[in-house]
Amino acid sequence: MIIKIAWKNIWRNPMRSGVVIVSVLLGIWAGIFVLAFSLGMNNQRVKGQLENFVGHVTIKHAKYDEDKLVKYAIDDADKIVQQVSKQPQVTATTTRTSAVGMATSSAGGYGAAIHGIDLQNEPKVFSLKSKLVEGKYFEGIKRNPILIGKKLAKRLNLKLRSKMVLTFQNENGDITAGAFRIVGLYKSSNTVYDESNVFVRQNDLQKLLGNDVLIHHIVCRVDNYQVAPEVVKNLQGKLAKNHQNITVQSWKDTSPDLAYANDMMSQMLFIFVGIILLGLSMGIVNTMLMAVLERTRELGMLMAVGMSKGRVFRMIVIETFFLTCVGAPIGILLAWATIQYTGSNGIDLGMFSSGLENFGYDSIIRPMIEGSYYAQIGLMVVAAALLSAIYPAIKALKLKPVEAIRKV
Repeated sequence: MIIKIAWKNIWRNPMRSGVVIVSVLLGIWAGIFVLAFSLGMNNQRVKGQLENFVGHVTIKHAKYDEDKLVKYAIDDADKIVQQVSKQPQVTATTTRTSAVGMATSSAGGYGAAIHGIDLQNEPKVFSLKSKLVEGKYFEGIKRNPILIGKKLAKRLNLKLRSKMVLTFQNENGDITAGAFRIVGLYKSSNTVYDESNVFVRQNDLQKLLGNDVLIHHIVCRVDNYQVAPEVVKNLQGKLAKNHQNITVQSWKDTSPDLAYANDMMSQMLFIFVGIILLGLSMGIVNTMLMAVLERTRELGMLMAVGMSKGRVFRMIVIETFFLTCVGAPIGILLAWATIQYTGSNGIDLGMFSSGLENFGYDSIIRPMIEGSYYAQIGLMVVAAALLSAIYPAIKALKLKPVEAIRKV
């Protein structure tokens, strides 16, 4: 009986009920869409950083990160690559020879990390080839070709086929230099990285370093970057016996700032959704309180004819529940449709591209969200709505039947 009365009551004043339904609808839509937008933005940043330059799993000399000296190379790199490639979760492996030095032109110089890459395996692990905006991927120039970022090219006033000089220390600690000619310009989502990283052929860099077998990094791609820490544990156990001078790191160890930002984003998202739910709750409290005050005489009569306070309380809570159940599915459906559309077409934030790229974000954001989040947000909104109904319901219980009936 209480359920029937509650259902009829919500449609007696369509305007008031509509306000609550729209509040719930917009609350769910905003909560889910903001969550999807932020998750999509963060996921694009993490994947972009991993595919562009961090990698999923990295093997290096245990002392390499201390000074980044050329002499700290990996012993028996070929054997390690063969062993790592046999792991079931590893989908691709590449090697890199590295040096730190200066990139100079007639216009000036700038500090740069120099990466000697394996042309055959590099595209399987990193997406450098797809980031080219001018030129070709080590084609067209036979002697010492080099890829540099468009931002660095602008700083040093360079263009395709321009000549530049790289200066760095060799294996013995002596200063050496090599002249390179620009074969291509790349542009990633991180302009800071583009300005300070250059890529050459591995054998060209090894010759300048004075050792044809120098390998400083073995980088692996796994089927899911989230399982990288587990892969690291397995590799550490298998490689520790025969290779004591190496360290195996997941992307969270290689780039702790990226891992920290990823973890913080997850926490901040739910705080933001909580703020949205708080605003929704305040709106529902206000609307239901108005409903109680408008129905003071009616509630007084119900209590006068014998309806217990418990039933009055349940009736108001059930009314709120019904209103929420009407608005929630519509809000979820609207959020799903919005995310599907924007996820396919993207949201263009081109006007903020320069600022976003400084932090490693793409200017085209594609919202994305797992199906479980729809249910979680929906349940959170229903819970918030029911909690919001408690105060108006308690307010109704404080009414005195005789005084309430007399109220006009």
